[in-house]
Amino acid sequence: MATISKHGDRWRAQIQRRGVRKSKIFALKREAQDWANEQEAAILGGAKVAARMTFGDLLARYGAEVSPTKRGEQWEVIRLAKIARDRIGAVQLGDLSAADFADWRDRRLREVAPSSVRREMNLLGSVLSVARDEWGVIGASPMKGVRKPKEPPSRERLVTQDELDRMAYVAGDDLKRASARAYAAFLFAIETAMRAGEIVGLTSASVDVDQRVAQLAMTKNGRARAVPLSARAIEIWQSLPSDDFALSSRQLDALFRRVRDRAMVDDLVFHDSRHTAITRLAQKLHPMDLARMVGHTDLKMLLRYYDESAADIAKRLG
Repeated sequence: MATISKHGDRWRAQIQRRGVRKSKIFALKREAQDWANEQEAAILGGAKVAARMTFGDLLARYGAEVSPTKRGEQWEVIRLAKIARDRIGAVQLGDLSAADFADWRDRRLREVAPSSVRREMNLLGSVLSVARDEWGVIGASPMKGVRKPKEPPSRERLVTQDELDRMAYVAGDDLKRASARAYAAFLFAIETAMRAGEIVGLTSASVDVDQRVAQLAMTKNGRARAVPLSARAIEIWQSLPSDDFALSSRQLDALFRRVRDRAMVDDLVFHDSRHTAITRLAQKLHPMDLARMVGHTDLKMLLRYYDESAADIAKRLG
């Protein structure tokens, strides 16, 4: 077992495995932990395992053993498999270096947006942490020190009333048609700040019309959430011909884009409804109530969506 303890203003790492004892002092706790993990891995034969195992093998093991425990399993497994097919997947664990990950990052940036590369690097960081801390097949993470792409500026797109009117005209008001229900779902999102996946998952059992509350059993952050519904949201819900929007997430995305394009609305995605909703709701709700409604545990997250102009704020100052 490894023991990391404070030693003055430094950190002492001590290991004792199969009769072998080692100790060393480091300036940083993480350095002490990395050294202890590396030494234990070597003692237990982890170094031999790493010599036989490729990075692709490690990704496959993580996808089979760890990803199924997460709500985002499908997303993880698809990306892990894609990375494993890349040339970095053929590198043996013992030979992996920061240069390999930097090369993969730069090539990936030519294919997808920086935000996607950041998410994938976060996933790879989790894989390497499990490989180091639980499986003992690596010591210090070979991705340590590799820069992530800069966080892109948050979207500040708000939908205008003119755009809503144009999309309403294209979608029509016959809710037996899927395109009309897709637009209705967008309006429902503006009223509730709910995500597309949450909306298409609603049923009569999860919406209490009398109490005006939608119960979400599972959300993006893995927690259940109760969403208060406005009178307009209830009106939209009750106008549906069935007990739900009768759309899958894929259908909703495709239909919304079709309505948007036919209405000649530029640079608008379904998720912009959340930005619009939070900006509007911020004028009515206390920040704590707003955070609870939209599912943010960190109030700073609201700033990514809240986008009321300085002129609008000035009007409310009187």
